[in-house]
Amino acid sequence: MAHDHSHSRGHAHAHGHDHDHLEGSSERKLLFAFVVTVVMLVAEAAGGVVSGSLALLADAGHMLVDALALLLAFLGARFASRPADARRTYGYGRIEVLAGFVNALTQFALVAFIVYEAVQRLFHPEPILSGVMLVVAVFGLLANVVVLRTLHGHDPDDMNMAGASLHVLGDLLGSVAAVLAALAVRWLDWNWADPALSILVSLLILRSAWSLIRRSGHILLEGTPEGVDLGDVQRGLLEIDEVIVDIHHVHVWQVTAGSRMATLHAELSPGAEQADQARVLAAIKQVLSERWRVEHATVQFDPGPCPDEPEGCGQAGHHVH
Repeated sequence: MAHDHSHSRGHAHAHGHDHDHLEGSSERKLLFAFVVTVVMLVAEAAGGVVSGSLALLADAGHMLVDALALLLAFLGARFASRPADARRTYGYGRIEVLAGFVNALTQFALVAFIVYEAVQRLFHPEPILSGVMLVVAVFGLLANVVVLRTLHGHDPDDMNMAGASLHVLGDLLGSVAAVLAALAVRWLDWNWADPALSILVSLLILRSAWSLIRRSGHILLEGTPEGVDLGDVQRGLLEIDEVIVDIHHVHVWQVTAGSRMATLHAELSPGAEQADQARVLAAIKQVLSERWRVEHATVQFDPGPCPDEPEGCGQAGHHVH
């Protein structure tokens, strides 16, 4: 039985530089977004109190949660850059996924609060100073556009940046709603537009939050990465070399953004030699990397029937987990 747990030193070194560069970039973007969000939440809270606008107050409340979320995301990116140690052999990268998951959860609590307040306002409308509301809402909209553009372009697998971007997108939608509500109140005397648009934005936020929870939860549960079909992986590896008799116990999962791992068992023909194992091992790693972006693979060669099954895997043992 043979195992392979080695990384290429050159690959690890190059990847480390790229990862550090991406992490540093993420940290700077998140810190900038945090500062801008804090400034705008203070302005919108003051504008909401003065004007009596629920849309502004809701957006200010949203920005308060977002400021905390961006701070959490910043800390997540900072901790994620720490190297692996004896206790956490994969490092701290999964903190990014946890941060994205928590950020999405906070959106549900925020949506519940906004909807409750909006329903109250629909039945008990209050006067609104639309001029103050409009000016503050426009500035909030511009600030959110700047922040969202700053966070744009992150790795699609980066749950931490995705969570932060989701919060800022919610802020942007809230600001758009506040601007539209201010115009409706000012020119049409539609005071109901203020709470009604707040509810609409809440529903849009809820949809995005649910999507992020599903994605980050899938990673935390060691789910198979998107775009990877384990049956295809197994069939693809079986076709690599004629000495491969069976591929089974295939596991593919994702630790954090862009970091995919795999473990599998390979059974070779009875006459296979050490040189065959080395050739097959290199080929399996290459195919996993090129076709499924698997960064690190651990391959176990079984001497005949699979030792992890009471009766051996055999042909019935094309087990995919």
